[in-house]
Amino acid sequence: MGVTSEAWWAVWWPWMLVWTATCAGLAALLAPALRGLVHARRAAAPDITDGICFYLHDRTVMDHYQMRGYTAALRKEVEQRTSDSKDGTVRAKVFGVGADGGRKENTEIVSRYLEVAEPISVIGLIMKVLEEKRAIVHVDLPSLSVTRSTALLRTASAAQGTVRLRDIEGFVLIRGRFRTTGDEPEGAASTAFLAPYGDPADPSRGPRVRVTCATEGLRSQVPEGTFSAHCLGKVQAWNPDEGVLKVQAMAIFR
Repeated sequence: MGVTSEAWWAVWWPWMLVWTATCAGLAALLAPALRGLVHARRAAAPDITDGICFYLHDRTVMDHYQMRGYTAALRKEVEQRTSDSKDGTVRAKVFGVGADGGRKENTEIVSRYLEVAEPISVIGLIMKVLEEKRAIVHVDLPSLSVTRSTALLRTASAAQGTVRLRDIEGFVLIRGRFRTTGDEPEGAASTAFLAPYGDPADPSRGPRVRVTCATEGLRSQVPEGTFSAHCLGKVQAWNPDEGVLKVQAMAIFR
């Protein structure tokens, strides 16, 4: 038996080396293609943070950022950004502060970035991490559609084959055509926006979403009439008598 094994090994070991080298070569060739496919898919997904940040609830953003341990994710992103240079130098602009130096400056730059972390600088990172964790339910009101995702499947109604937005406990990213309610007095602490389900002839009738914002968090003038926007927030309650789903906003992008 030992002779047979030795004879078999003597015949086949060169071919095993060839097959191993071939597999390694194929893996090396396919890796860039797979990375390109992943990047292409990511690029195809719209990044709403590229738009105008219309509203931001500073305290909620920073509380979520600090409680969920986003510092490590932010550090990794900044290190990648400051190191991603072909000639090995670092060129970064951290909240208006320019920096130019060798790789040894990375630690200093990252530290400065973290020290001045502000709501407007971390909201994009928060959304990126939530998306990677599949923790956001995407809702499109005009088309009456909800994107199937892991976050959606966590809701009780989705498990039964239906989708009730009032059952969603995680974050929702709602795309809609919003308008102010117009019933807040000047100087009110909060401002509310309404967006209808679907595209009815009369947006003031039928089911609709009511988004509540802290007035101090509005970063630009409230548009007149209807405007399209994405609202990141949490569902608060459903009022069946009025047909209104109440949502507390963390951020709104136009």
